[in-house]
Amino acid sequence: MILYLKKLRIILLFSLLTFIYVFYITNNNIYKSKYDLNTKKIYGYVNNVKITDKMQIELIGKEKVLVNYNNTDLDLKLGDYILLEGVFNIPSNNTNFNLFNYNKYLKSKKIYYIFKANKITKIKNNNKLKYKIKNKIIKRIDKINNNYLYTFILGDNNYIDSDIKTSYRNSGISHLFSVSGMHITFLSSFLLLILKKIFKNKYIINIILFSFLIFYMFLTNFTPSVIRATFLFIILTTNKLFNLKINPLVVILFILNIMLLNNPYYIYNIGFVLSFLVSINLIIFGNITSNYNNYFLKTFFVSLLSFLISIPIMINNNNEINLLSPLINVFFVPLISLVIFPLSLLTFIIPKFNVLLNILIDIEENIILFFSNIKFFIIILKSINYFFIIIYYLLIIFVIKKLLNRKYQFLLLILIILIFHNNINYLNSNINITMLDIGQGDSLLIELPHNKSNILLDTGGVVSYNKNKYNLSLNTTIPYLKSRGIKKINYMILTHGDFDHMGEAINLVNNFKVKNVVFNCGEFNELEKELIKVLDKKKIKYYSCIKELNIDNNKLYFLQTKEYDNENDNSNVIYTELGNYKFLFMADAGVEKEKNILDKYNLSNIDVLKVGHHGSKTSSSTNFISSINPKYSLISVGKNNRYGHPNKEVINNLANTKIYRTDRDGSIMLKIKNNKLKIETCSP
Repeated sequence: MILYLKKLRIILLFSLLTFIYVFYITNNNIYKSKYDLNTKKIYGYVNNVKITDKMQIELIGKEKVLVNYNNTDLDLKLGDYILLEGVFNIPSNNTNFNLFNYNKYLKSKKIYYIFKANKITKIKNNNKLKYKIKNKIIKRIDKINNNYLYTFILGDNNYIDSDIKTSYRNSGISHLFSVSGMHITFLSSFLLLILKKIFKNKYIINIILFSFLIFYMFLTNFTPSVIRATFLFIILTTNKLFNLKINPLVVILFILNIMLLNNPYYIYNIGFVLSFLVSINLIIFGNITSNYNNYFLKTFFVSLLSFLISIPIMINNNNEINLLSPLINVFFVPLISLVIFPLSLLTFIIPKFNVLLNILIDIEENIILFFSNIKFFIIILKSINYFFIIIYYLLIIFVIKKLLNRKYQFLLLILIILIFHNNINYLNSNINITMLDIGQGDSLLIELPHNKSNILLDTGGVVSYNKNKYNLSLNTTIPYLKSRGIKKINYMILTHGDFDHMGEAINLVNNFKVKNVVFNCGEFNELEKELIKVLDKKKIKYYSCIKELNIDNNKLYFLQTKEYDNENDNSNVIYTELGNYKFLFMADAGVEKEKNILDKYNLSNIDVLKVGHHGSKTSSSTNFISSINPKYSLISVGKNNRYGHPNKEVINNLANTKIYRTDRDGSIMLKIKNNKLKIETCSP
């Protein structure tokens, strides 16, 4: 016992030093590429290929590089040695607060740069044995034609339908479709059964088994959960084989440290984080889970414990959790682990079983779609900072053992925490205004104190000519709203009917709770008419050409002058005072409407101006800007847009103001607390 405590103290100290190292490396971006970023030609081996509307290649050259290539007809096999001509690019960071960071995600895979190829030449075909084996496996899976074989054999779930994957995630069972400990245990048990019939020597059996598992890591592209599960299995099996008496907690902490020292950016990989968090806690509380002899009761408890452990991570990645998740897991864990996964392996060996596998998968997918559509148990939770995450895990570690024997009290405690967090916005006394970075368009969120009202000013809209159209609302707007703990939009104000201002309105209404919609003056165009059909169907109230909104004693004044013959000048121009600061939102109003506003309204010393028409020269005239005299100017504009926005003349007109631009600063958040205005940007 004394020796164990000594080892545990050493590994905990080692872990502390490792996390200090990880914090330092990840916050200072310490990395020197083996490539000169001005290089136009690179060579390497094809490690992975993914084809959608373009070809994406994972290349092993001097270092791992992600390659994008527009020609999808190129015939490449894993292991092929190729020459690429093109340019290096730095992967983008998230430009909206709390959202997915592509740069950090790629770093967690040890990919630091993207190469945009305009020409690829195959130098020689694959001659490496490991790639030949993997190519044969891929060829066989393609012939069988079952996408789940990619998931369970190669650890690649990109072939599963995106709606089904979303259902898995929303129901809390996506971990069952990522190769991890459960799959490694089954594979090992299956191989052991075969090897014991062939060999008698236990050392030879385990050497063959370990060799296969290490090769299997290659097959699954060395995903963190597979690395963790494989080395944990190997070390614990060796421990048992030689009676070394090493505690599993010490082993898993050792593996954690080695993996982080090898790649500090693993800390940004959700699979890595959840895999270790759940495994460590299941080891810590293993003596409690072993008290349950009933399989389903034990599965429920393990699922409940895993669910509770994963809550902070799921909050900051999905901003919602499904309270039914532990119960859903009780059904799906045995279904996937004992039926579908083994049957997938059998189907790979004997393809005739594919008919049965497809029937079971269809049943399983329909069941999960049913569960994921029960919205009552899905709660939206605001993103939390590291301080509260640490407090949460301290609560789990120090309280869970004492309260587990009082199960109802324990569950009540967790439920109280979730209910409190679910309603935390009611305690917020600040006013928050966020201009989202949605490219060449407008979308601005106003959050009033104590959750009194959430106002979305325009939705943005992205024109895409790709086969897979980018859904701005599902990928940006709604995730951001959820990250703020917002469950409904009280007012969606559409400044006018142009696509870049209201193109995502229908998607938002179909996928998020919207109470009221406000249109501008003038006749409805086709886009607005399509939206009205949806609003009528959903019985959502809508208004047009209004003069003011009074929301919790906050008045929004719509500066109506006259009806114009163009959509831009018919824009809803809004003036409001929030926290003793004056705001003017100009939408796409042009010079003529600016002149009419000055003639009709007395506006001066505006604190925050949302610059008209993305900084186009058709707006923000010298006379208008000098008359309203703004202190801060916000420009919503797409990076390297084809219109040349913002115009240099407009920038000169705004020279006496502090300018914030979404193309450079990312999303821009204005916080008013105790009548003091603070402005933050997402990009440094």
